[in-house]
Amino acid sequence: MQEDELYMQRALQLAETAIGYTSPNPMVGCVIVHQGKIIGEGFHRCYGQAHAEINAMESVKDKSLLSQSTMYVTLEPCSHYGKTPPCADAIINAHIPKVVIAAKDTNAKVSGQGISRLIQAGTEVKLGILERQAQWMNRRFFTFHNRQRPYIILKWAQTADGYMDINTPGTINRQSYWITNNALRYKVHSWRAEESAIFCGANTLKNDNPRLNVRYVHGKQPIRISYLHEAIDPELHFFDGSQPSWVFTSAPCKNMPNVITYTVNPCSWIMDMLGILHQQSVLSIIIEGGASVLSAFLQAGLWDEIRVLTGDKYFGKGLAAPAISLLPHHEEWADKDKILYYYHG
Repeated sequence: MQEDELYMQRALQLAETAIGYTSPNPMVGCVIVHQGKIIGEGFHRCYGQAHAEINAMESVKDKSLLSQSTMYVTLEPCSHYGKTPPCADAIINAHIPKVVIAAKDTNAKVSGQGISRLIQAGTEVKLGILERQAQWMNRRFFTFHNRQRPYIILKWAQTADGYMDINTPGTINRQSYWITNNALRYKVHSWRAEESAIFCGANTLKNDNPRLNVRYVHGKQPIRISYLHEAIDPELHFFDGSQPSWVFTSAPCKNMPNVITYTVNPCSWIMDMLGILHQQSVLSIIIEGGASVLSAFLQAGLWDEIRVLTGDKYFGKGLAAPAISLLPHHEEWADKDKILYYYHG
């Protein structure tokens, strides 16, 4: 790696440590270098708190060195007032002579204005160092702003012979069967902590009564979401008030603690829901089922990632998993179980 790439790689590492905590803001890391030595580091730790550039500048013990240093930042510095003042102004006021940026911010509130402000102030700007890596790390953020919807991850578990459940829909006296091992169970909970929201269909809520929370790992609880076309048991975990739950519905729904209801058209509920989630600044959502919901998203082409957990079990019959006519991008093994990863486009 060249020198610029080495420092930007460090900034990317810093940024990713805050995954799950910055939404709807992006993950951003920053490194300040003086005469070949890192003198300051910082990252955006949590939504509403100081941005990476400010934290990095604050970490520099001798502030007089800032006027002789180069800043490496993974995303274009902001140029507008939000929860915090513009970072571009703070960089200019610190007289940092050169700023190396990985990727341009496509948020309409920034979109090149931070770079323009730096250049107009006489700051040397270099753009595009490890750009693809920076864009991938913030794929949720870029999808949200470029496609005007949350980043969508479809996830399910299936047996080696392609079944999601040993029971078929409508079966009386249903039983629950774990398909994958404990290692993948912990993996799923770490995924939940990385996303803004988690979706589960009404049938899965009624049949399995899932908690849809993060309890096996440390992390932020996602917003629980479901689409209900009829009233269901209010005693389900989904309605226990332990974390925010959003109900998208075409039927009346009574008020419950920590539950927000949105009315949608039953013929277009997916698009209506995604539009509302975008309006409410929900950056990403992981869809955990059931089979009909997953198939609906697949058929509509509304997905960015698919993660299929495949267990070392055979059911022989039951509820078939959705079919994918794509080759996986890569796979990951956990003992005899594996995860297949698919990316859209």
